[in-house]
Amino acid sequence: MELVTPNLGTIFWMVIIFGVVAFVLKKFAWRPILNALTEREESIENALHEAERARKEMAKLKAGNEQLLAEARKEKESILREAMNLKDGIIAEAKDKAAAETQKNIENARQQIENEKAKAINEMKQQMSELSLLIAEKVIRKEMADNKQQQEMVNKLVEGIKLN
Repeated sequence: MELVTPNLGTIFWMVIIFGVVAFVLKKFAWRPILNALTEREESIENALHEAERARKEMAKLKAGNEQLLAEARKEKESILREAMNLKDGIIAEAKDKAAAETQKNIENARQQIENEKAKAINEMKQQMSELSLLIAEKVIRKEMADNKQQQEMVNKLVEGIKLN
């Protein structure tokens, strides 16, 4: 039983050794351990503050990025709207030019038709005058004594002209 219950001398020396060890630890080890724990606690606290500051900064950056994206979208829409207006203007201008060119071509065609018509009328007048001269010449050459022969001759010539 002696092994299970320590005697009084062993307890005395254990208490003295424990006190000496506690004194030595307090004198030499306790402060460095406490300082290390304090430094560790401060570094953890600083890391938490830095993480919180970084989180706030990231939130600000995210808000700034969203604002930049919104501005970029607005600018894109503005550029697209301006391009559409420019396109519509160019199309309208092209249509106006095409209409003016078409009107000009139609007017030129009318003018050409009028010129051709006048030319054809002049040619017909010239041919009619030549035919009249031919008829008159033939009538005069064939000096006929009576009107009946002249009338028959004129009728034949007129019928000949209608056939041509």
